[in-house]
Amino acid sequence: MLISNIEVVPGKRVTQHLGLVQGSTVRAKHAGKDLMAGFKNIFGGELSSYTDLLQESRQEAIDRMTAQAQSIGANAVINVRFATSAIAAGASEILAYGTAVTLEDR
Repeated sequence: MLISNIEVVPGKRVTQHLGLVQGSTVRAKHAGKDLMAGFKNIFGGELSSYTDLLQESRQEAIDRMTAQAQSIGANAVINVRFATSAIAAGASEILAYGTAVTLEDR
């Protein structure tokens, strides 16, 4: 399945527009990781545990979006975007969404 953040894929033609697809996940911070992040805030540096958490969350959202697209017969999702929102203290949603289409070579 092709996943792209552009509207037109070079060398391909959209043959069917199947509509909006999305996938999301809600993740909470781990208390131990939060404590270590607090130390990083004092001394500086990348919060690698949060970087990993967000990467895993984005991948889960993409996987769910892709599964939804496959279930309706798409072979690509174009114009993919991400959105985030705070759900509760220490928990956030990562949303991936795009347009499910079928593509074929020109």
